[in-house]
Amino acid sequence: MVGNGEAKVFKRMTMSDEIAASAADLDANDDLRGFADRFEFPASADGSRSLYFTGNSLGLMPKKVREYVGQELDDWSRLAVEGHLHAKNPWLPYHEFLTEPMARVVGALPTETIVMNGLTVNLHLMMVSFYRPTAERYKIVIEKGAFPSDQYAVESQIEFHGFDAKDSLIELTPRVSEPTLRTEDILDTIYREGGSVALIMLGGVNYYTGQAFDIPAITAAGHAKGCVVGFDCAHAAGNLELKLHDWDVDFAVWCAYKYLNGGPGGVAGAFVHERHSRAFDLPRFAGWWGNNKQTRFLMGPDFDCLAGAEGWQLSNPPILQMAALRASLEIFDEATMPALRAKSLKLTAYLESRLKDIGGIQIITPTDPAQRGCQLSIRVGGKGLHDRLSARGVFVDWREPDVIRVAPVPLYNSFEDVHRFAIILKECLT
Repeated sequence: MVGNGEAKVFKRMTMSDEIAASAADLDANDDLRGFADRFEFPASADGSRSLYFTGNSLGLMPKKVREYVGQELDDWSRLAVEGHLHAKNPWLPYHEFLTEPMARVVGALPTETIVMNGLTVNLHLMMVSFYRPTAERYKIVIEKGAFPSDQYAVESQIEFHGFDAKDSLIELTPRVSEPTLRTEDILDTIYREGGSVALIMLGGVNYYTGQAFDIPAITAAGHAKGCVVGFDCAHAAGNLELKLHDWDVDFAVWCAYKYLNGGPGGVAGAFVHERHSRAFDLPRFAGWWGNNKQTRFLMGPDFDCLAGAEGWQLSNPPILQMAALRASLEIFDEATMPALRAKSLKLTAYLESRLKDIGGIQIITPTDPAQRGCQLSIRVGGKGLHDRLSARGVFVDWREPDVIRVAPVPLYNSFEDVHRFAIILKECLT
């Protein structure tokens, strides 16, 4: 969910001979159109560039990744251990090269932002500190149908503290015959149950439906009831224009291999609001990379925690993964999230209009642009349609039991891509 100003309705287009020209005109007026040339696209069977709409699952590889990773490989081969201090991009502080650009992506202060670990590892680290159940306040609120890893993580944390997940997990469920949650129902649950809730932990964008939640409203409601509020922004980082600091979120985590194009299994990120930056009394699982940088290599027995999000680090950074992500974050810095979001609103609305013109397709993602990113989830009868699209060189994502996810990513997808997809989809439906 982003600001209220993004609820503008994009004028609906109709299937006609003018649609191809309309797509071409939209692309011609797109200030971001050149960024697609900075990415590697898989080829179709005939050797042409495929239609890639699965950046919500794995982002495309920036072309500069080879150069950036190659630099670290060259320095490793030439310098070995001396690369920690004398590589072109010294390895010892390498994670710091990513801090500020990542902070700009998620709307945070650099001191609130850290690139480290994997998403679920970071989620557990955050819950060690921020899920502190008591006999009176022990429940966790999560959306029903959250990404399974989140579900597993919160249930295991509940059980680790000696509570029963059946009694301690509040799952937000859509109304009968509605595919997504209503914001008022989420807030009503918080107001009603908040006195017993220790943690609200939702996805920024639901992976299955593509629904973007109203992060500022949910955070404010949770804080009003004394709850800690965190978000899994795996499908929001690089997709929505986030303002985690301004929205007063306690913590957030995200991966970097989806919209952030950090590569398969790439290093993840975490946010901890600055009001917790010196909360050294919070329990945490400590590691040496969270220790005072000035004394870290004195190898002392006492943990001297760094202030800010860096204090949650465990280990020295994975340089090759970070090099790949650095190549992508430089592109985000040049494109900027406000510009990407503005294009995304138009591109997703264009896709929605084309799907409606084809007819017979149920879109379960909210129609309100402020309640979605670039992903549209369409409900179909079976996997056959997905397979037919794949055979035509179209990359879309299948999720059991009956949804195809289509994500036109503004960094590298065009209106012409959507136009071609609509033609192929209609042919596959007949």
